Amino acid sequence: MNEFFGTLLQWINTPIIYIGGGPVTLGGITSGLFVFLFSLVISGVVRRLIAIRLKKSLHFSDAMTYAFQRIAHYTVIVLGLILATQFIGINLGSLTVMFGFLGVGIGFGLQNLTSNFISGLILLIERPVGVGDFISIEDKVGIVSNVNMRATVINTLDNVSIIVPNAKFIENQVTNWAYGDTRVRIHCPVGVAYGSDIPKVKETLLAVARNHPDVLDTPAPDVWFLRFGNSSLDFDLLIWTEKPEKQYLLRSQINYAIDESFRREKITVPFPQQDVHVQLTPAIDRLAGNK
Repeated sequence: MNEFFGTLLQWINTPIIYIGGGPVTLGGITSGLFVFLFSLVISGVVRRLIAIRLKKSLHFSDAMTYAFQRIAHYTVIVLGLILATQFIGINLGSLTVMFGFLGVGIGFGLQNLTSNFISGLILLIERPVGVGDFISIEDKVGIVSNVNMRATVINTLDNVSIIVPNAKFIENQVTNWAYGDTRVRIHCPVGVAYGSDIPKVKETLLAVARNHPDVLDTPAPDVWFLRFGNSSLDFDLLIWTEKPEKQYLLRSQINYAIDESFRREKITVPFPQQDVHVQLTPAIDRLAGNK
């Protein structure tokens, strides 16, 4: 039995390859693998502790808690990788050589990956965009559901997940409807026929706004008289809401309510009209006169 264990230990500790002069054995690889797996467990525990601690404080939002969790996760994983390489038998000098080769690889084809990773760290630290924010970038509109190392996941209003590289959020203009203050103002333009009772139109529009549960009382709704249009008197109903992700649904519901109220109050919404004046030439006038 002792001979068996001796042979097994000798086999486990036999160098497989040499990296930077240091032997890499099967035992070292197994130990490094266990250290890395243990770092994953520690990362999960740390993230749960951060969530528990920060949720007890009213000063930290869900997006900020998520950012701290991701930063802690990356830190523990990096430390775990360093310890794992030490257990395997790869010294820091060898790591320097490996990182040198990695730098060459970055120069030849990993620029985008590195840029997206660094951009992801910037997003987590600076937090211009956080989980749960309603944003629009380029032609994409939706709610941020996850900020990963390489890309950010956006769920659109149609429940479609879009994967956007993190560098896009640093290089391009991003509209964050929830940044700092979630209150947003929504415009609901409408036109009425000439000759309409303007004070009545204003009160009807304000009543529609006040009756909707998602419209804020402060700031109060308002009605602007925009212009004397070609076919209508143009107004704009301005409403405030704390749910920017529902702005399109809210505008639709307000328009339905405006149409119903205008019908009830006998307020006419005109359609575009154009008068055409026909002027006959003198020759046609003489022919018409002869007839």
